Amino acid sequence: MPGQILDGKKTGQDIQEEVKRRVAQYVKDGQRPPGLATVRVGEDPASRVYVNMKHKACERLGIFSERIEKPEETTTEEVVAIVEALNARNDIDGILVQLPLPPQVDEKAALDRIAPSKDVDGFHPVSVGNLWLGREGFVACTPAGIIELLKRNEVELKGKRAVIVGRSNIVGKPMAALLIREHATVTVCHSRTKDLAGVCRQADILVAAMGRPAFITRDFIREGAVVVDVGMNRVADAGEVERLFGDNPVRREGFEKRGYTLVGDVHPRDMKERASLYTPVPGGVGPLTIAMLMRNTLTAYERREGGAD
Repeated sequence: MPGQILDGKKTGQDIQEEVKRRVAQYVKDGQRPPGLATVRVGEDPASRVYVNMKHKACERLGIFSERIEKPEETTTEEVVAIVEALNARNDIDGILVQLPLPPQVDEKAALDRIAPSKDVDGFHPVSVGNLWLGREGFVACTPAGIIELLKRNEVELKGKRAVIVGRSNIVGKPMAALLIREHATVTVCHSRTKDLAGVCRQADILVAAMGRPAFITRDFIREGAVVVDVGMNRVADAGEVERLFGDNPVRREGFEKRGYTLVGDVHPRDMKERASLYTPVPGGVGPLTIAMLMRNTLTAYERREGGAD
């Protein structure tokens, strides 16, 4: 029996609607709206798309947003000065420095200067430390969204064996911390893990976040496991699309129209056949990231203004 879809799109919409209602109530009560500022340096096309999506979400939810865009040759010192100016502003509750930055900009220096109280991306060392210590703070949006998705679909985490493939600072490591907080038993795998397929087959909950298209096949998935596919990879080869999706007419039509299709880090047909619950690509994890960014911005506002937790 095919697995059931964990609908990240619906969950993301639900979270955004909750944020929208709370923002509207604050404004109705005569308070200013929450504020988010984004800083983008250079002309990376994907970054432009992501930033546009974030500002459109702010507009939908009634959150004030400010877009700061600087040319490719901007220096580290200039980016840091922008961040420090935003730190000092009372109408800005969240600051997001869009990655990647051009090579001459010190990413660590830029991110580390964001005030932890405005670190809605959850990347600051203080935020990371608070996460691992179980203290209040911001959590990276993608793993936080995954936990929301699992909880809202009543996936039991306590006592379960969770395996994460990938150890990035953005997904893998914070995902491990959050699952530990939920009392799961967690294994983090990476490129040097021995018998990776064997380790993955032990998982009740398998999280794939390594950035390799369809790398996780049926040999990695225990029958009935919950599979969360964080990957987002473009496939532009017609033969590969047929291998991964068979005669799926929706995928074929999309590929013919755009010249590519999207696939996660898990083989889509294998995941559907082996898992009890799984996140599709697209429509699984992706919509949760912006939803959690909006919620983090609201939370930053409430903490600064003394509102609800």
